[in-house]
Amino acid sequence: MAILGELGTEILIPVCGVVGIVFAVAQWFIVSKVKVTPGAASAAAGSKNGYGDYLIEEEEGLNDHNVVVKCAEIQTAISEGATSFLFTMYQYVGMFMVVFAAIIFLFLGSIEGFSTKGQPCTYSTGTCKPALYTALFSTASFLLGAITSLVSGFLGMKIATYANARTTLEARKGVGKAFITAFRSGAVMGFLLSSSGLVVLYITINVFKMYYGDDWEGLFESITGYGLGGSSMALFGRVGGGIYTKAADVGADLVGKVERNIPEDDPRNPAVIADNVGDNVGDIAGMGSDLFGSYAESSCAALVVASISSFGINHDFTAMCYPLLVSSVGIIVCLLTTLFATDFFEIKAASEIEPALKKQLIISTALMTIGVAVISWLALPAKFTIFNFGAQKDVSNWGLFFCVAVGLWAGLIIGFVTEYYTSNAYSPVQDVADSCRTGAATNVIFGLALGYKSVIIPIFAIAVSIYVSFSIAAMYGIAMAALGMLSTMATGLAIDAYGPISDNAGGIAEMAGMSHRIRERTDALDAAGNTTAAIGKGFAIGSAALVSLALFGAFVSRAGVKVVDVLSPKVFIGLIVGAMLPYWFSAMTMKSVGSAALKMVEEVRRQFNTIPGLMEGTAKPDYATCVKISTDASIKEMIPPGALVMLTPLIVGTLFGVETLSGVLAGALVSGVQIAISASNTGGAWDNAKKYIEAGNSEHARSLGPKGSDCHKAAVIGDTIGDPLKDTSGPSLNILIKLMAVESLVFAPFFATYGGVLFKYI
Repeated sequence: MAILGELGTEILIPVCGVVGIVFAVAQWFIVSKVKVTPGAASAAAGSKNGYGDYLIEEEEGLNDHNVVVKCAEIQTAISEGATSFLFTMYQYVGMFMVVFAAIIFLFLGSIEGFSTKGQPCTYSTGTCKPALYTALFSTASFLLGAITSLVSGFLGMKIATYANARTTLEARKGVGKAFITAFRSGAVMGFLLSSSGLVVLYITINVFKMYYGDDWEGLFESITGYGLGGSSMALFGRVGGGIYTKAADVGADLVGKVERNIPEDDPRNPAVIADNVGDNVGDIAGMGSDLFGSYAESSCAALVVASISSFGINHDFTAMCYPLLVSSVGIIVCLLTTLFATDFFEIKAASEIEPALKKQLIISTALMTIGVAVISWLALPAKFTIFNFGAQKDVSNWGLFFCVAVGLWAGLIIGFVTEYYTSNAYSPVQDVADSCRTGAATNVIFGLALGYKSVIIPIFAIAVSIYVSFSIAAMYGIAMAALGMLSTMATGLAIDAYGPISDNAGGIAEMAGMSHRIRERTDALDAAGNTTAAIGKGFAIGSAALVSLALFGAFVSRAGVKVVDVLSPKVFIGLIVGAMLPYWFSAMTMKSVGSAALKMVEEVRRQFNTIPGLMEGTAKPDYATCVKISTDASIKEMIPPGALVMLTPLIVGTLFGVETLSGVLAGALVSGVQIAISASNTGGAWDNAKKYIEAGNSEHARSLGPKGSDCHKAAVIGDTIGDPLKDTSGPSLNILIKLMAVESLVFAPFFATYGGVLFKYI
């Protein structure tokens, strides 16, 4: 038995979760000291807008009262727009939740004819609970996961809109103060989401255990609904939010920057509020739901496989909770890592921002490696067995440590490779910028080539992780490698959220008419945030590949599939169709952004042409109409891609059976992960190539500028093409491959019993 007893486990997991939540609240309290109310700011005019540092801009004679009023008004408009959109979207996904919950209950309950009699267990001796009750608990866990995902996204959005104006105001004291405010705010989201996800999952397991008792096979089968609920909501959040933000962004850039030659986030641009709202509903709310879904799915995959291994058969609660213990250690490690950025070191120059964020990744990975080694020694028996396609594989506790560690370090490698291909500090993006000399066409060609090339090293890293972890601990090892990538999720989310918060801060500075010095500081924050956002997407895609493979393994185990033979016609047709699905899905989302952007461009042009004094700044644009265009388009257009993903496993599993569905899942995984990496990195490179020209920080960059030049306009066109790639299609694809896999796992008993209707008659 393990050194850590059951009582210690029951204390450690919730305590770590509560510590993470308390830390998030503490960071929120510190950020709230920066005041955005005019009275408080004026009263602090020498005492420095909240706490302790004189305003650099005081020497320029700026009216502090007016600046704070404008920032507060813009923050309110962005917050109200984001809240309105999310509430509208949640009404639609709420109806979906109810309908799909009913489908789960009917499909799973029908396996034994809605019988209330117990059945012999499949993988252990004794009697297991009736399928009807497993259907009921699976439905409940689905709803719980969905609600947790929606709350995670909503809280992330509210935190970001709370912080953006405060970051702008802190930029008057220097880039270091602005950085700390943005990063602390991101940490609030990171710790709140990761800690609450852990606590809710742990409570759910213990509540369900009160009914299931010793039937751990049924207990953890019903828990898989939690991952399905989280990921299904993440899909709608990513797709809907991505369409919203990119429709506004493309419309604002093409008309404002290319046609009218006005700065980014200029208040004269009718789409500027919609653009800033989009950052919060797409990059914040959607991203939060996405990573929550990854965490829930990887945990569920590991728990399902462990429940039919020696952990579950011997009812070793501490070993069963190993995935949750790894996440618990991750919260403490991320807490310590965050202090390095906010308390131990000080940012004094813009050039120090990106290295500071990279150090967060390195420090958290190194500390987490030590933490995983300790918890593996304490929580796992020296020797145990893991289920491996009908057999039990002997594994040691140090073997599982290596599985987690290989995923952890593979994630870091993917992150740094992503940074190399998307940061304008390195030659790939600089080459893309240089290609703008000859127009938009060569810019597009170079950007596509960069994206394709950027796939190579991440795929090798994922392949090595799969081989090592599977060789050691079969599919459970792959699930733990995925959880290793996600174990420092609190830090990853903090860094991810930092980017959109900084972007919004720059927009608010521009719209509020603050000095160019403030905008330069927020641009420095945003440039680093844009790169770290690309790193975050790389982590998310890499972990999605491992998570979906682990879920695939759990699915074939639950469905009773011994071998997936690609030479079998049933499997191969699924394989080739599954490989096509990411292209179909991407076509839907790209066209949705294009259609919405077309309406946005037409509206922005109409306002510039028909509102007298708009270009001169003497009249205000109609922001509300542009917000409505983005909202209506995203709500309407998110339904077809969502239906494609949700219905495919149900149709294939029911009509063609588990073998064909196995091929579909494998095909979607293999093609989806590569398209996702390429799309995200291509879009990120085009974005930073544009920023490289705009910043003009080197002789080469200045030779391509300034803003408004033909070279810059070519870069803007590349950026607008890349917007839906990096913020809509690319990030949504990792949800596609995970969601189809976890849905197949939840419905595996039904497909195994009733699936393959067509092949029974052919």
